[in-house]
Amino acid sequence: MSHAPLLLAMLIGEALLGYPRRWWHPVMGAGALLAAGEARLNRGAPARRRLAGVALLALLLGLAIAIGVGLERALRPHAAAAVLLVPIGMTGLAQRSLHDHVAAVLRPLRAGDLSAARTAVAMIVGRDVAALDEAGIATAAIESLAESFGDGVVTPACWYLVAGLPGLMAAKLVNTADSMLGHRTPRLAAFGWASARADDGLNLLPARLAGALLCLAGGGGWRTMARDAGRHASPNSGWPEAAMAGALARRLGGPVNYDGVPSARAVLGQGPAPDAADLARALRLYRRACGALWLLVGGVAWLA
Repeated sequence: MSHAPLLLAMLIGEALLGYPRRWWHPVMGAGALLAAGEARLNRGAPARRRLAGVALLALLLGLAIAIGVGLERALRPHAAAAVLLVPIGMTGLAQRSLHDHVAAVLRPLRAGDLSAARTAVAMIVGRDVAALDEAGIATAAIESLAESFGDGVVTPACWYLVAGLPGLMAAKLVNTADSMLGHRTPRLAAFGWASARADDGLNLLPARLAGALLCLAGGGGWRTMARDAGRHASPNSGWPEAAMAGALARRLGGPVNYDGVPSARAVLGQGPAPDAADLARALRLYRRACGALWLLVGGVAWLA
């Protein structure tokens, strides 16, 4: 049986309902295990740290896959019980939460409240935000929207299509591990190596699909995506970000600071830097791209 019909229900359900903010989320559990493992195992020489990072990721990845397999075996054979896979799978998708976080940046930015907009954008980006002006805030929010459309929506959806709930849970675990551990800092460079490489591998094709969906939704941006995606430091994030830059005809990327240290990032796209109106356009484009993903999954369900 194809995974596509259930995935379509998950995508639509998550977009409409989201996830209650006060409820415990599985990502919180994964994050707690990753943090505990890092605190206990990340010590010694770099080679030992790297091996420990590989072991931790393998252990938690095996646990995530085992839980997914167990749930599918228990629920999928029974038509009535299989419906329960929809809310379970919805926890691995981030359409609604991503939209809401970016909309929370747009509201004060439109009102000219840069202080509140900086506070809101700090919830979704890792760069220093204290000195960001309107263009800097809009740029940060648009980049996060495009990147997270790839790794928070398209990637788990693709892996659910390929491998069902175990695939979705594995993708979410790896993405969480990369977010927490995959940083090139003195402490995490060796320990987080496995998480970063695994995330690169799982996102390889979905990131390019995400870029294509954004170009389709925006009615353009293909040339910018093809030209600029490879300029990004990440082998994957550049595809949706460059696609968004091209579709909006705005300039993304450029130098920023992380913990007070300048980072000379490549520029993606051409044109002026974005403003609040462009952030609103980016959110509309994002909604259309999500709709395009639904149509794609619906087509797979119809053909299966």
